[in-house]
Amino acid sequence: MKKVIVSGMRPTGQMHVGHLHGALLNWKSFQDDYNCLYFIADWHALTTEYESPSIIQESKIDMIIDWIAVGLDPNKCVFFVQSEIKEHAELHLLFSMIVPLPWLERNPTYKEQLREISTRDLYTYGFLGYPVLQAADILIYKANGVPVGEDQAPHVELTRNIARRFNYLYGEV
Repeated sequence: MKKVIVSGMRPTGQMHVGHLHGALLNWKSFQDDYNCLYFIADWHALTTEYESPSIIQESKIDMIIDWIAVGLDPNKCVFFVQSEIKEHAELHLLFSMIVPLPWLERNPTYKEQLREISTRDLYTYGFLGYPVLQAADILIYKANGVPVGEDQAPHVELTRNIARRFNYLYGEV
């Protein structure tokens, strides 16, 4: 049985060379050897684009077209829209009940992004809780691999901690 790879991309505008070299070519290299689940992370996009959600909706179809154009094969990979799988939200809610706030507040990515995007109001639970939603995205599929950018590494580490805490509290699932 093939191992599972899960990764998502936020639909926040046109794709660019950074997407190609930062993620898509990597994703393409996995499609023959892994069970690849690639998703449009529209709920993640809302964490920063909540004031203009139309950009998210407008970008979804173009994103899938771009994925196929670079060689991702829908016969080898599963593509889906995060918000269409309600269990992501349900698991996120359950995880949010057990994650201590300091775990989120200490996240270096959170602190850096607040500084870098200081012109926008990102002092929301959605932005702070982004890694909790990401943990749900990963753990719901029992992923063996999660190709992410370097800035997301703390989120993957937090995912491990959330899984351990959940299993400690409720038993292995």
